[in-house]
Amino acid sequence: MLNKRKIINDPVYGFVTVPTDLVFDLIQHRYFQRLRYIKQVSLTHLVYPGALHTRFQHALGAMHLMCLALDTLKSKGIDISSEEEESAAIAILLHDIGHGPFSHSLESTLVTGVSHEHISSLIMDEMNRDMGGKLDLAIAIFKDKYHKKFLHQLVSSQLDTDRMDYLNRDSFFTGVSEGVISFDRIIRMLTVANNELVVEEKGIYSIEKFLIARRLMFWQVYLHKTVLSAEQMLIKILQRAREVLLGGEYLFGTPALAHFLEHQISQEEFLSNEIHLHWFTQLDDTDVLASIKVWAGHNDKVLAMLCQRFMQRKLYHVELSSAPADEVRIADLRGRAMALFDVPEQVISYFVFTQSVVNSAYTVGGGNINILMKDGSIRDITKASDLSNLEALSKKVQKYMIAYPKELI
Repeated sequence: MLNKRKIINDPVYGFVTVPTDLVFDLIQHRYFQRLRYIKQVSLTHLVYPGALHTRFQHALGAMHLMCLALDTLKSKGIDISSEEEESAAIAILLHDIGHGPFSHSLESTLVTGVSHEHISSLIMDEMNRDMGGKLDLAIAIFKDKYHKKFLHQLVSSQLDTDRMDYLNRDSFFTGVSEGVISFDRIIRMLTVANNELVVEEKGIYSIEKFLIARRLMFWQVYLHKTVLSAEQMLIKILQRAREVLLGGEYLFGTPALAHFLEHQISQEEFLSNEIHLHWFTQLDDTDVLASIKVWAGHNDKVLAMLCQRFMQRKLYHVELSSAPADEVRIADLRGRAMALFDVPEQVISYFVFTQSVVNSAYTVGGGNINILMKDGSIRDITKASDLSNLEALSKKVQKYMIAYPKELI
């Protein structure tokens, strides 16, 4: 009989144990194996060359932290059955299974109005049918329909094992030390009060560092202006590819990618026709990259230029500011781009464009991080902390971006 209690050597945590036979079967499932070919932080490797880790690694890491957290809660007398333990581990293992190519970058480009969480839910339902209903409890925990609310909070909240792993893992692979968090101390400080996940008061400084690390990682890694440039260029490439294809020209594409380029699929259509989910589960980064390499030689000037620049890392220059770009300046850049690249006005938005980005390290009222004080009272982290700038972290920061080819500088 096959031994399914495997040990995986993870570069961040060391040995990670596959806890049950069912978890092993899910890891082996074709839908989960697809995550090996989807980068965790999209195009961040164009700035931080080590950031080539995958959603597969992240999902295993988050499951490992979930198992540690459940062990901690059980040691404090919290009632968690072996079935609940396995199901919570499965819920976090599969939480990102609905991600498409390049993770968040293309989330609204290939399918409009359907989040990766929603697609994860659809895929989990399909896997559950394959597994004869063995994922019922895991899905209930994932969808926050199980009466032990703290189990869902470990999967999805502002202090979940997903965030703990990606901050730790992304800082490890990028080399950005500001993202390192005391995940082991945070986990040891977790407990449950009134059926909700809370942190013991002595863990408050570890939570403060966690929130500050998250803010720094967003501006330094996830929203780094060169990363934003690459992601926006990738979006523009797929938009142009769709235009070219719908204009009647031949366009190479892997079958899965061609399906989504040929059809502008709405939320309603995606949810009502199973064929779209079938093709989505065939998609990963390699479909997009292979197609871009071929499109670099296409006779459509705009598409070819975008693809060549993308593959050679000749990315657009990006400026970020606290106010929207001046319309006169945008018009000037567009006019100069039209002259320099000899392109008509109707395609100039592929060369000069604007966008806005928002970052908030902590959202008050959005599943708060609650601190269990020594006197038994429960307070939100922003009220419990004596760190004056923690409330500032809960404010949304919006920045405005303008992108254009470096030849126009």
